[in-house]
Amino acid sequence: MIKKVFLTPFQKFVKIESSSGILLMLATIVALIWANSPFGDVYREIWQYDIGIVTQTFEFKKPLILWVNDGLMAIFFFLIGLEIKRELLIGELNSPKKIAFPLVGAIGGMLVPVAFFLLLNQNADTYKGWGIPMATDIAFSLAILNVLGKRVPLSLKVFLTAFAIVDDIGAVLVIAIFYSGTINITLLLIAVVMLMFLYYLSFKGYYSRFIMFFFGVIIWFLFLKSGIHPTVAGILLAFSVPIRQKIDTSTFLEQLENVYNDIKNSSVLQKPILSTEQIQHIDDLEDWSSKFQSPLQHLEHNLHGWVAYFIIPIFALANAGVLIGGADNLDIALVTNIVICLVLGKGIGITSIVMFAQKIKLIEVPNEISFRQIIGVAFLAGIGFTMAIFIASLAFASTPEYIDSAKIGILIGSFISAIIGYIILRLDSNKSAKATI
Repeated sequence: MIKKVFLTPFQKFVKIESSSGILLMLATIVALIWANSPFGDVYREIWQYDIGIVTQTFEFKKPLILWVNDGLMAIFFFLIGLEIKRELLIGELNSPKKIAFPLVGAIGGMLVPVAFFLLLNQNADTYKGWGIPMATDIAFSLAILNVLGKRVPLSLKVFLTAFAIVDDIGAVLVIAIFYSGTINITLLLIAVVMLMFLYYLSFKGYYSRFIMFFFGVIIWFLFLKSGIHPTVAGILLAFSVPIRQKIDTSTFLEQLENVYNDIKNSSVLQKPILSTEQIQHIDDLEDWSSKFQSPLQHLEHNLHGWVAYFIIPIFALANAGVLIGGADNLDIALVTNIVICLVLGKGIGITSIVMFAQKIKLIEVPNEISFRQIIGVAFLAGIGFTMAIFIASLAFASTPEYIDSAKIGILIGSFISAIIGYIILRLDSNKSAKATI
């Protein structure tokens, strides 16, 4: 049984991700219409416009779309890193028993689509796209589940969220190992030393958002110039944020009572401003509040809305504008391959390995989750939108003629997966007739 203390923050998380999924869909539709309208050239010119810093001795500028993909997406990956650390330490991935079910699903959801891609691919130039169907877009998939409302149990949403996070871990490793450029060891070592310094501060329980921001910008730049994709820096930086509080609840409540009494007994001005005593006590309150908050939880809470409602929709707007009319330039084989990998690779991969693991008693499936619901969620996992498009842009950076084909395959595959998953879960509305695996 899921504890009530867990439900409220998780339900808030699901609500944010679901709303983000709707906004993501709208941004995608706008990008597709814009790119294929008479103003399509304007769309492409905007995202290719160079922005940066240029002086007599220094030049650093990139097209706007790369500022989105390398810059804003580093913040997205930073948030993913915070979520991964929280889940590994105190969440749904913090014990072998908890991690087993989503881990098994994630393994099937990563390996089978990759195997499908490698088996179906006949073009050596598109071989690098094998990582595209690996990850699940949690915003889109949770949005579909949220539409179904009470027809699906909360434990199914927990399962989807947990294995999507495991998928993200796998995708990050693939990006770091297989989709980075020629590595400059010197710059990378400097970045690693700076990361070690932040880890040391975290180990000692010290955290400063100003130090984090200052070092974070430098480390991001060093990763960018070293050949490792800078989004990996976002993940590694997140692991340096402490999760533990400096004071416990009882201590905070004692200090809160003291501050309350101090404010109550302090002098009050006749003017609509605070007295010097009140300002001092308010400062004390802020100081104790910052010590009471978990730095990781506080940062994750503040970033979640920005990422869900701004960064991800901007990413979709910048990357989803595919020229559908240019069919002559499409690689139909690549499009078909990606569609099959997302739809069947995820659907078959997750379902089959979960069935097998349950049969050999390697995992326990919660009683409230039916076999049909697992199949439905397995197909929803084929919604690979954000991470899939991101990996496609990295995989075909040197062969951009395949990027549009990959994006169209991702869009079609994600749409078909969403429809199939929704229909399966919608039909499974009789909660009393639960199938068993």
